[in-house]
Amino acid sequence: MNAAQSNQVNYVRIYMKRISKTVAGVSAGVALGVAAAVIAHLAIAGETNLPAPKFNLQTTPVMRESRVTSFSPVIKKAAPSVVNIYSTRTVHLQVPDDSVHRFWGGDDADARPRRSRTFPMEGLGSGVIVSADGYILTASHLIEDADDVKITLADGQKKLDVKIVGSDPATDVAVLKVDAKNLPAITLADSDKLEVGDVVLAIGNPFEVGQSVSMGIVSGLGRNGMGISRYENFIQTDAAINMGNSGGALVDAEGRLIGINTAILSRSGGNQGIGFAVPINLAREMMERIIKDGKVTRGFLGVDIESLNGDLAKEFNVPVSDGALINDVLPNTPAAKAGLKEGDVIVELNGARVTGGNQFHLAVSELAPDSKASLKVLRGSTEKNISVTLAEFPTPKAADAGDAENGGNGLEGVALSDLTPKLRSDYSVPNRIQGGAVVTKVAPDSAAEKLGLKAGDVILSVNHQPVTSASEVTDLIHKAPEGKILLRVRTHDEDGNPTMRFLIVPNDPHQ
Repeated sequence: MNAAQSNQVNYVRIYMKRISKTVAGVSAGVALGVAAAVIAHLAIAGETNLPAPKFNLQTTPVMRESRVTSFSPVIKKAAPSVVNIYSTRTVHLQVPDDSVHRFWGGDDADARPRRSRTFPMEGLGSGVIVSADGYILTASHLIEDADDVKITLADGQKKLDVKIVGSDPATDVAVLKVDAKNLPAITLADSDKLEVGDVVLAIGNPFEVGQSVSMGIVSGLGRNGMGISRYENFIQTDAAINMGNSGGALVDAEGRLIGINTAILSRSGGNQGIGFAVPINLAREMMERIIKDGKVTRGFLGVDIESLNGDLAKEFNVPVSDGALINDVLPNTPAAKAGLKEGDVIVELNGARVTGGNQFHLAVSELAPDSKASLKVLRGSTEKNISVTLAEFPTPKAADAGDAENGGNGLEGVALSDLTPKLRSDYSVPNRIQGGAVVTKVAPDSAAEKLGLKAGDVILSVNHQPVTSASEVTDLIHKAPEGKILLRVRTHDEDGNPTMRFLIVPNDPHQ
């Protein structure tokens, strides 16, 4: 997908939100803007040592030779397991202050003074009962920051209170628990046995019209790199999925659960035949970790990788055309301690073939911290077997930051990374700049963004002291006295020309 196309395409989380109708004086445009904006991924740690769910599990492949004239028996079997989810939360919004009357030279609401208003917001989505004693799988973005969550069963007769057991935004999986027995639990299939072309059915509550079913096929498997969640291994389907279907069931032709619907690819915001679901094997694994530990922990190796291709294979003189190419090895990580190097190509993990960077990234994340991993690595034409003990993956906030993310000061919400060869190439940083910390992300509406700091900027000094890494920037900021911090930054002007500038940001170590 080229840049022009990506500017026209949106990944839409398929759920509905609405501002309470009791709030007056807010335009429809503002309400829609808020509804579209509240999609942050925040981890929720829940209770631990809960009883494990008892799944109905069938691992045999679907009968691909059979012919059917109606899926009514399949829907009667699966539909009772799909529930409606209602969540409420409180949002804070800056709105024009209509109590201030001045001449603004036009009817421009954005030019008027603004004040903070608090609104109740409601969300609608779907979930799937996976055990008779009340465990429900859904999408994490449906319940993040929720003040209250309720469900109704498929018959829609009564709203039930549910408990949030835990959530894993990195895969967009959440686990709920309702205090009930003998619920209609769906049967789980083995999503690893899916094939492109298999018939699938999507069940949910789109646009709150009531439980609905749509049919399609598996359009693709192992979809990743979409930017929807951190760990992606999506089932792609053309079964119609719309707002309100999020968290609902994707089932096979026998009514067995194969995925949890999560997002669509759309230029309009509505269904255009490209939907994504989290495979049930991945969702079930995350669920079991959440129920056992209250959260999901992941293995961490400490490498920056990309997928190997034919051209890169020639450049690095390796006799394979796929695998995971190491772009960078982070210091003081398991990878560094095990002796991995930039330019190494990982071709096997624990005896299983590595086909690309995303696949390897996901596979490592599924291993437990402190576990040992066996790697087969090509260093040029030389094959090496390397054993490494994985660490625990940093928290989502730290992980987003690369090597460092600063908080409690003027760089709060700014993600920094060391100047790796990949980042140097991505942001066209010249070779004469040998040190510094690259800004990889700036939180919207943060103090740093308002001052003009942006992704691709390189911080070269802090309070007149040169820096060579992200950790040095963090250390100097934390040691700085309260007041202001002077940064020397390589950036680009409005025309895209490289330039140097000094930037003064506030520093409050106590905030």
